[in-house]
Amino acid sequence: MGLKARILQALKDESARTQNETRLNTLRLVECAIRDRDVCARGRGEGEGCPDTDVQRVLHTMVAQREEAASEHEEEGRIEDALRERDEIAIIQAFLPQPLAGKALDIAVKQVVEDLGASKLKDLGRCVTELKTRYPGQIEAASAGKAVRTALSQG
Repeated sequence: MGLKARILQALKDESARTQNETRLNTLRLVECAIRDRDVCARGRGEGEGCPDTDVQRVLHTMVAQREEAASEHEEEGRIEDALRERDEIAIIQAFLPQPLAGKALDIAVKQVVEDLGASKLKDLGRCVTELKTRYPGQIEAASAGKAVRTALSQG
């Protein structure tokens, strides 16, 4: 099931339950932002609407907006508003892929280094780029760079 479909299903399920107003309202905002992005994509001639990578970008943007708003609310002493923003962040982040870390990152790095035949530090950029291609939205450049550097120095 694609990311858009998962979000729409969650909205449908939450609408039927209506127990958590914050979750329902956040899912409505997410769905609206995705629908807007779909309309723009169709206007460019992309009949399917926006792909999951665009949906992920929308979600990342929404998280960043809420983090900024939560910080502003905290500075102004509006703790309840900051908590609501943080709740919305958690709801949105539940739909984003979790970044690779620890052993999972090490295994992915080892596989990419082997597949590319990388052996020198000059291959670092190529390896990180391949990791980002294979694991979209799950690679943080800094941690991936460290892991690749470690793998190349050991090999």
